[in-house]
Amino acid sequence: MKMAIVLFDGMTTLDFSGFFDAMTQLNRIPGTGGVSWRFCAMTESIVDDRGLAMRANSVSENLSDYDLVFVPGGMATRQLRHDEAFLAWLRTASGVPWKVSVCTGGLLMGAAGWLSGKRATTNKSAYDLLAPYCGEVAYERYVRDGQVFTGGGVSASIDLGLFVVESLYGAAAAKEAGRMMDYPYYPYKDEGEAGSHALRTQL
Repeated sequence: MKMAIVLFDGMTTLDFSGFFDAMTQLNRIPGTGGVSWRFCAMTESIVDDRGLAMRANSVSENLSDYDLVFVPGGMATRQLRHDEAFLAWLRTASGVPWKVSVCTGGLLMGAAGWLSGKRATTNKSAYDLLAPYCGEVAYERYVRDGQVFTGGGVSASIDLGLFVVESLYGAAAAKEAGRMMDYPYYPYKDEGEAGSHALRTQL
């Protein structure tokens, strides 16, 4: 699994880090095939909404060569969803099999055209902003509609990460990831209810 982690100025770091921690636990779980990733942005240096500086290792790269693209949120998304240069870059990931957002990252996925006709969620403060982009706003902590996953506000990133692991690799992998994260709050399904051989083998 190759992941593109989208970063931008004004993002909320927990939106990114919860999902990132859950997914990268796959490198410690036998049988999953593991993950690789790049931090992708339009500029080399990124500053989050609390002043934390981060450095991208992929700048304005075409995003088509990934298996999954992840988009975090933050107050900046309210303006960024109207930034045509940013959206044109984000849309280079339109053919990527799996698309994931947390919090108001859903607004960016919507503005890119990826939520049309789909159930999706976002931070509760932005349900009204999400509505024009999707088929149905789901007032839930995390949602999957086909190959698109969306999560609610901020800390929902952790649950969404485990939900994606469970959906793609099965409950046993998700439970092991949660154990290594010391996170006992996610409601795991039985092994037979999540994941499938078909999903796992196409990654």
